[in-house]
Amino acid sequence: MSPVTPNWRTSSYTGTENCVEVADSEPELVMVRDTKARGRGILAIQPAAWAVFVEFTKDR
Repeated sequence: MSPVTPNWRTSSYTGTENCVEVADSEPELVMVRDTKARGRGILAIQPAAWAVFVEFTKDR
């Protein structure tokens, strides 16, 4: 099986001063990177953990 090319996107709620991109095209992980420093690395998170994080941030 060949790797899937990440489908990077930003949130419609993201401001220009603190922007991250998220790619969830791989079923086994969600990838997060800094839009302003894309070459600095990618954070790979399990989808279940990402879902918990997203729910947590909705209340903030």
